[in-house]
Amino acid sequence: MELASLAAKPKLIELTLDSEAIQKEYNESLTFWTWDRVPLDTFMKLANADENNAADMIDLVRTLLLDAKGKEILAKGVMLPTQVLTLAIAEIVGKLGKF
Repeated sequence: MELASLAAKPKLIELTLDSEAIQKEYNESLTFWTWDRVPLDTFMKLANADENNAADMIDLVRTLLLDAKGKEILAKGVMLPTQVLTLAIAEIVGKLGKF
């Protein structure tokens, strides 16, 4: 197979947070969307992120944490509960690092 045959425009994919803690807190799973592929610079920034640049990580994740229409969830002063945001970041990073 030629590598070029895998090249495509990003598509929205659905991700679900359904840990025991989420189920206990919200009585249901939490669903959000992200892109199935990201630009290489974004991927590299995610791969190299650490606790010393949390603000940069939030700015980066903001572009990847989306609703069903592809609109950013974290916009203009809107933030998620910290435990949900942390799980969503982990889910995004985990998903983009697998195939």
